[in-house]
Amino acid sequence: MYRIYNIYALAAFGTIGGMLFGFDISSMSAWIGADSYKEYFNHPSSTLQGGITASMSGGSLVGALVAGFLADWWGRRGALKLASVVWIIGAVLQCSSQNVPHLIVGRVVSGLAIGITSSQCCVYLAELAPSRIRGRIVGIQQWSIEWGILIMYLISYGCVVTIKTPSAFRIAWGVQGIPGLILGVALFFFPESPRWLAQKDRWEECHEVLAHLHAGGDREAPVVLAELDEVKEAARVAAESKHIGVLGLFGPRVWKRTLAGCSVQIWQQLLGGNVMLYYLVYIFNMAGMTGNVALTSSIIQYVIFLVTTGAILPIIDRLGRRPLLIGGAIICCIIHFTTGAVMKVHGNPVDSVDGDTNLRWAISGPPAQGVIALCYIFVGVYGLTWAPIGWIYASEVFPLKYRATGIDELFNANIPAWRTKRAGVRFEDRVAAVEGKKSDFDASHNENVDV
Repeated sequence: MYRIYNIYALAAFGTIGGMLFGFDISSMSAWIGADSYKEYFNHPSSTLQGGITASMSGGSLVGALVAGFLADWWGRRGALKLASVVWIIGAVLQCSSQNVPHLIVGRVVSGLAIGITSSQCCVYLAELAPSRIRGRIVGIQQWSIEWGILIMYLISYGCVVTIKTPSAFRIAWGVQGIPGLILGVALFFFPESPRWLAQKDRWEECHEVLAHLHAGGDREAPVVLAELDEVKEAARVAAESKHIGVLGLFGPRVWKRTLAGCSVQIWQQLLGGNVMLYYLVYIFNMAGMTGNVALTSSIIQYVIFLVTTGAILPIIDRLGRRPLLIGGAIICCIIHFTTGAVMKVHGNPVDSVDGDTNLRWAISGPPAQGVIALCYIFVGVYGLTWAPIGWIYASEVFPLKYRATGIDELFNANIPAWRTKRAGVRFEDRVAAVEGKKSDFDASHNENVDV
């Protein structure tokens, strides 16, 4: 059978798994304020909407838990094939939703696929790519997430503007299944990971894949022999410990790597990037923008996110990981405090914004414009630093024998933080916290911030 061996072509198709993650992120952003959605699902409260949004994370948690075992047993490619099928099923369930429980079930099923693809796509690409461009290739994973975010948001925006019936969200959610179908078909033409083949003692196939990946099929090329030696050494080390469970990640020789990797994944989420991507429409509403103006303005942040990550990828291997993580964290922290201070000083509590009782804080004039500008700047800084580095670091931090189990445990570390923000974020509640108050939502959902 014909195989694709160009690493950039493999990355382009393989990171469709990242696009699925992006589709999830923006699949609700355009709808939380849309009349067709709110009327069909009986105007879900902020708590219920948080549950709907977070339901996909519940499926992702389960998917990530089993992803490593699937990948070790069936191969990286086999696990991704299964995820593609599950994603399509989830899209069908969502677009046919008759009520909130039906929608939640569909999002949970789609989440299973995201748990597998998000934890295994970066492993698969890292094991195919030569070391000199590995960071760049794995960074494309994050870039593909951002393409997925933008594409899904534009599809949803188009449906919101042109269709005023429930068909609007059904079309948007149904379209999500197309990338899963493309990925599932493309995987039949992908090579298996050479390192997984080595783990299964399929050395001839391993050598053949390396030859095609690095030297156009020349099995005796120096670069191929060097890569083969590296794979042999890694396989030898892996064979010394065939049964690595979760507890093995906390052994004396690897616990620091586990701690570092989990910390990066957790803080990649808690830094607030996805809060902006999910709920910026709410912030725009509080700043006086409503209707199509708010939706159109939200597109700008997705473009900024896409451009900044695309700009950093070509030089990411030269800059190193720590400088970008440290610098990005400091700048994002400053932006968060500044945004909160402006909202506190110049904003005021209200009963509702444009009839939406979920929004209870408003700001206007130049301070509102300043808040919007700060949100855009934050998205740009996040796209340059933590957004791509979190995935790259996760793919590099573990030795081979811990890699599959380690990566999905890192993704599991990512999930609770991710769920915290999706289920537990209402902007007015955060403002209440700044004022020294405790909102009803916070009082009854403290478990959401216990990561």
